[in-house]
Amino acid sequence: MAIIGIQSLVYGVEDIDISARFFEDFGLRPADGGENHRRFTLPEGSQVVIRHRDDPLLPASSLIGDGVREVVWGVDSQAALQALVADLSGDRVVTPGTDGVFRFVTDFGLAMGLVLFSKLPVICAPDPVNAPGHVRRLNQHRKWRLRAYPRGIAHVVFAIPDYEAGYVFMRDRLGFRLSDDQRGFGMYLRADGTNNHHNLLLLNASAPFPGMDGKHRFHHANFAVEDIDEIMVGANHMLRQGWEASHLGLGRHRIDSALFYYIPCPAGGEAEYGADGDYVDDAWVPRQWTSPLFAFSHFVHNLPPFLMNPPAWGFHYITGIEPKEGHH
Repeated sequence: MAIIGIQSLVYGVEDIDISARFFEDFGLRPADGGENHRRFTLPEGSQVVIRHRDDPLLPASSLIGDGVREVVWGVDSQAALQALVADLSGDRVVTPGTDGVFRFVTDFGLAMGLVLFSKLPVICAPDPVNAPGHVRRLNQHRKWRLRAYPRGIAHVVFAIPDYEAGYVFMRDRLGFRLSDDQRGFGMYLRADGTNNHHNLLLLNASAPFPGMDGKHRFHHANFAVEDIDEIMVGANHMLRQGWEASHLGLGRHRIDSALFYYIPCPAGGEAEYGADGDYVDDAWVPRQWTSPLFAFSHFVHNLPPFLMNPPAWGFHYITGIEPKEGHH
């Protein structure tokens, strides 16, 4: 075990105040900030940092447009951190910061960092679900929620021109595992110290999908909440606060099984409420989804044109993948 998840997402934005108001309405807790930046923390100890897109403190990369400009991965031990930094330093500049973050740029042009990180325990108690003939909640109503408050950052997504080469880098240099391959569309990658189905999705920047223009762009970040009720309470609150409505509405992915609700974000891309995703370990057998649209969703509330015709079924299991460690 080494990387245990996302410690920080650092955004570069056009308007710091509007972006900060969005994330506060979204349910993130303000921590500190000023004229040049704002910082939000989540119960697991991760954080979102907002800076102006021209801030010299933002690292250079090949990303175009607003959104997450740097991903800092949390590492579980000093020994693991030193080993990763030593390996990366063999063929690129790795810069230590006063904040304890070791910063570098990946082969596919994304700025990343590594830092020692201890996740805080997060407690959730989702209400039992009733079904005909299967009563789990008797004489007890479901929680009456007021707001959504995400507990952690589940994953981040980028569109990159050579997403398959990006996967090889993340596998060979940072120990990520392949969870699923949505053929021609993207690769879902899990950090070796987590059980989230994926912590990073590398999308094919040239996929025949809305918004894909062949360029390296931030796509979205997923923030984990407890259940479907919290997703929809959060979604309703965002509409009441005047934010743009979700294009797809509530849905459930077939890859990852997760419930989703994407909201256009003034900080770039979209912010996603997510719940009830798959948890996996090294016994999980990755799949290649030969029908990418079949993989995309089990259902979606606002059915887009590209899903108007039911997609064909198609996937198979990928065997023989061995995680690689170190630089080869």
